[in-house]
Amino acid sequence: MISWIIQNIGTIIILILLIALVSLIVSVMIKDKKQGKSACGGNCANCKMCSACKGGCNKGNTKKTLFKRLS
Repeated sequence: MISWIIQNIGTIIILILLIALVSLIVSVMIKDKKQGKSACGGNCANCKMCSACKGGCNKGNTKKTLFKRLS
């Protein structure tokens, strides 16, 4: 068993690093979701997922009008 671990130590280290990286990414995504952050660009006119937005589907929205509403 120990000889197998020694022979595959590089693969094991890479696996541990990848698991840590994926865990970090998922935790950041969960934290951002809880804080209400999103990856929305504000261009509802071209969005295929606009019906999933909190404000509903408003096809007249563009970045310019979105920023006007926020200020």
